[in-house]
Amino acid sequence: MNEDIRIHSWPCSYYLDTNKQWVSGRLSLTPVAIKFTADKTGELLVNFHLSSIGEIKKESSNLIFSSLTILEKNTKHWFSSLQPNRNVVFNILEHFWREQLLSSQGAGAEAAALQSTKGKELTGLLTGSQKRLEDTAKVLHYQGEQFDNIMKGLNKIEGDMDVADRLLTELESPSWWPFSSKLWKAPLETKPKETSTVSDSKNQEGIIIRIPVIITHRTDSNVKPGKLTLFASGLEISDCNSQVIHRFESKDVDDIRVHTPYEISVRQRFIGKPDTSYRLLSAKMPEAIPILEMQFSKKIQFLEDALGFVGARKSPQVDLGTSIWQAATGLLGGVAQPGSPVGGREGMDNDQVQLQKQEKVSQEEAKELKQILKKLKGLALEAEAELERQDEALDSITTSVDRATLNIDKQNRRIKKLT
Repeated sequence: MNEDIRIHSWPCSYYLDTNKQWVSGRLSLTPVAIKFTADKTGELLVNFHLSSIGEIKKESSNLIFSSLTILEKNTKHWFSSLQPNRNVVFNILEHFWREQLLSSQGAGAEAAALQSTKGKELTGLLTGSQKRLEDTAKVLHYQGEQFDNIMKGLNKIEGDMDVADRLLTELESPSWWPFSSKLWKAPLETKPKETSTVSDSKNQEGIIIRIPVIITHRTDSNVKPGKLTLFASGLEISDCNSQVIHRFESKDVDDIRVHTPYEISVRQRFIGKPDTSYRLLSAKMPEAIPILEMQFSKKIQFLEDALGFVGARKSPQVDLGTSIWQAATGLLGGVAQPGSPVGGREGMDNDQVQLQKQEKVSQEEAKELKQILKKLKGLALEAEAELERQDEALDSITTSVDRATLNIDKQNRRIKKLT
């Protein structure tokens, strides 16, 4: 992820202590830092890491009204005249600051990253891919349950059609036909069972991911902290007390716009009344966007500022593609045969070969990588089997629907003749 990407910026004034005066400019937030740039000179007056912040407060005095202060190490930075208002800026900055401290990229993460080996990097990479496959399996499992419910519904329809066919046969038969009492006793017991099946699957539905978010409703200038929960059947927005603000079922979502890797908007359109729209900002949003893209592939739209995020995820360093498998097997092969170069030489330049020679993978890391690769293989096979099963179910559903359509047409013609 590009650490220089601008998540948000706000017009404001900054108190320059050296000149004892206020300077107009823009306060900017990136994934790891806070910056302030002066409007007149374009000079970068403030630039410090989020992990170096000790405190963010809303303050005021006789001379400074409605100000925001950020304590960075031993320096206190004053910001005033914040637009749209101080509360919005405070909630967003505090959210990213706290998430930065809680995440592995907080204070001390840079030093740890310098000491990480190629094996640790690859382990973290494959662990993320494993999590992605597990999330995919949850969605596929839910879709499989939906297909099963559809098949049950179609089977019930076919049963009802058989009953209707028998009833029409009796109506078409002469009045002296002896078989009349038995045909009218149709099995009507299966109706209430379908609703209970659907509700049971609803109650058993698991959470795919839950992240903290900053919520903006429609075009309101006020924001408030809350949570975004992704289910296989949709998404749910709740406040800090876990009270549901709004739940979108998958069919209710008309479009999802990815403004930046950290900000999305979800909308449901209505005719004759305002749309239901929520804008969600979160430091954890990059973890949720791939799941949203998988669930709402035809409804999600990446805007200009988020296109780089799509390219980064599809690169060999992030996506679970053949390059990762080749890199993993190559590194493991290098451990098994330390004397041989790691990976193949075909398609590599001299710098890459030299880099792979210098970076070793320990036996413990190789063992862990083998276990992760084994799990990934199992998950991939399960997902492939489920997809094949769903393809067969779709074929069966299509056949059943065609057959039911033909039967309905026949019965309509028979009813017209009777009337």
